[in-house]
Amino acid sequence: MMVAATRLPVIAICGTTGVGKSQLAVELALHLSKTAPNRARIINADAMQCYAGMDIITNKMPEAQRHGVEHLLMGFKQPGEQYVVGQWVQDSMKAIEETHKQNKIPIVVGGTSYWIQHLLFPNRLSQSELHLLDLFNSLPEHPPSASDDPKLALSLHKLLSCLDPKIAMRWHWRDTRKVLRNIEIVRETGRIPSLILGEQSKERVKTRYAILLFPFNPILIIDQRYRALCYWLYAEPEVLNPRLDARIDEMIEAGLLNEIKEMRRIAIAGPNDDTFNRDTDYTLGYKEFHEYLTTQDPSDRLFLESVDSMKHSTRKYAKRQISWLRNKFLPVVNEANAEGFLTPTYVLDATDPEQPCMIEEGTQWEAHRKTKVHRRLASKENRVQMQMMMKAEKQAERRMKRSSPQLPGGLGSHLPNASESSGQVIFQAT
Repeated sequence: MMVAATRLPVIAICGTTGVGKSQLAVELALHLSKTAPNRARIINADAMQCYAGMDIITNKMPEAQRHGVEHLLMGFKQPGEQYVVGQWVQDSMKAIEETHKQNKIPIVVGGTSYWIQHLLFPNRLSQSELHLLDLFNSLPEHPPSASDDPKLALSLHKLLSCLDPKIAMRWHWRDTRKVLRNIEIVRETGRIPSLILGEQSKERVKTRYAILLFPFNPILIIDQRYRALCYWLYAEPEVLNPRLDARIDEMIEAGLLNEIKEMRRIAIAGPNDDTFNRDTDYTLGYKEFHEYLTTQDPSDRLFLESVDSMKHSTRKYAKRQISWLRNKFLPVVNEANAEGFLTPTYVLDATDPEQPCMIEEGTQWEAHRKTKVHRRLASKENRVQMQMMMKAEKQAERRMKRSSPQLPGGLGSHLPNASESSGQVIFQAT
């Protein structure tokens, strides 16, 4: 496992749709470039912004607003081309390495927080993904039909992606025979296929499937790929929702319907590609305007219903993003810090989109502490920290019983809560 000092530094910005992540990333890159020109590069972590020709519906930042800051992994895939988390992680790792070779700082930003988590914390099954462990221990005898049982087919491909991303990238999720066979190789040999092919180091394998070696008492090993400084850009729903509604109105004025029509033309003219259909269904606005764009007699009423439907779906999506960050991403950060790693993570108040600020600071922090959101998060954070401290104390007691009377080290480390933090962040690129 890498020593922390040898890990490359990365800045990661996550948050809900429409909260101002892209703007913050550009402003941060420009600030870092005050000491030297073009000091930072931005790496896209939005699953749908990877595709070309979907600029309005995915709300890509226009070139003029990027102010010359280089953006990577954006608009470089064609609609319908399969692009999954394992592929993006590999491409991002290459981009980060190239960025540091240029003596620049990589800023990873996007709303697909699941991707960011797998980039920063590899080889990790989250608590919500432990059903994949059950699937690993009870694999089907025969490859399922992707048409008859797409849920199982997708779960098998996701399991293979967790075990061996390089091999998973080679096979489409519908090719269940190849996917299942590669999973069986792991179970039968205890080795991942890419290692057998000589493509993966022993150290990464050690952490990748340690959880699978102890199926009755899973060991969740959390490795950390980079020295990461994380920002969660957050705005209260009562402030964010009207902002999202206004943004949708602006998207419609900018030509959203024409872009959706072009996407529909590609879907109809091209092959019957489940990947394209699935990706477009996940794109907010495509499904919501389907009836309006396909009816023989489109009416103003139907148009307004489609607009309202898109606004409603967008607000629900933002709510899910907040839930995911709170319940999945932050626990991984906490567990990683409990293991001795340091991933400073700060919540930024994006209530004013022109000036996001760290809510750990001064009077703004005191005002935020009075909100319901803070009280709820603080209560949960305190419970998590208490559990971590109890766990660390038990580990220390076990070490004392096994070793000499002198207790080496302390009781472990934990992520400080906001009230313990000075709010200052020092980030130095190597």
